[in-house]
Amino acid sequence: MFARLSLCVLTIAGLAGATIAARSPHQAAPQPSKLSGDYVEVRSCDVYTGPCFANAEMYLGGREAIMAWSIRSGALDGIKLDGLKVVAVVEADDTLGDVHKFPQAAHSVLIVDQAADAAQRDALVHFAKSKAAGVLGETVNVQVAPMSVEFPDECSSRGCSVVHAGELVNIQTRCLGGKDHVCGNEELYYPPLTTVNDARPAFTLAGAFSGKGLGTTFNEANRRSAYLATFTE
Repeated sequence: MFARLSLCVLTIAGLAGATIAARSPHQAAPQPSKLSGDYVEVRSCDVYTGPCFANAEMYLGGREAIMAWSIRSGALDGIKLDGLKVVAVVEADDTLGDVHKFPQAAHSVLIVDQAADAAQRDALVHFAKSKAAGVLGETVNVQVAPMSVEFPDECSSRGCSVVHAGELVNIQTRCLGGKDHVCGNEELYYPPLTTVNDARPAFTLAGAFSGKGLGTTFNEANRRSAYLATFTE
C-alpha cells in the first residue's frame, strides 16, 4: 500500500513538474496596465459656438492648438508613466476643424515632463504621437520642462484647470456660464482633436505658447475655446 501511495505521489509530482516545464517557455507576458488620465485642449478659435460665429472665424483663426495629457496611472510598453505629463503644441496651415474629415498639414512641438527619465520621455513622445498622429504633422522639436496640471474641486476664480509647462505653456480655464451663451444657438462646433472621454467645453482665460520651434508664439484668451476631458488608452 505504501509503495502504491509513493508511486502515486511521484506520478502526480512528475506530471505537475512536466506541466510547469511545458508552460514556462510559452507563458504569456503580463499585460501592460492601461493609461488613463486627464486632458486639456485649447484652440485659437471658439469650439463651443454658433455656426454664424464659426463661419466668421473659419480660414482666419483656429490654426493653433495646445493639447495636454496628464497621466494618472498606467504603462506603455512596460514603462510606467504614473503622474507624468506631455504637451503638444500645433500650428496648422488652416483652421483645425474635424481632423478626421478635414486633415490639415501641420507642424508641432512636444514638451515632455522634466520629472521623467530618458525611457519615460521616449514613451511620452510615443504616446502623444500615437494619440494625435493625425494632428501633429511634422514634429520639429521635443523640449523638456517642469510641468503641473491642476483641476480644482470646484470652479472658482482660479478656474477649472491650470496647466504650466515651465515658461513655455500657460493654460487657465474656467467653467462656462450663462453669459457665455451669446447667440443662444451654441453647440460643440469643433470636436476635440483626439479621442477622449466625457469632453466638456470651457472658457479660456489664458492659452499661451512662448517656446521655440514653430517660428511663432501665440496667446489666446477670453474665448470659448477649451475642452476638458479624460482619456483611457
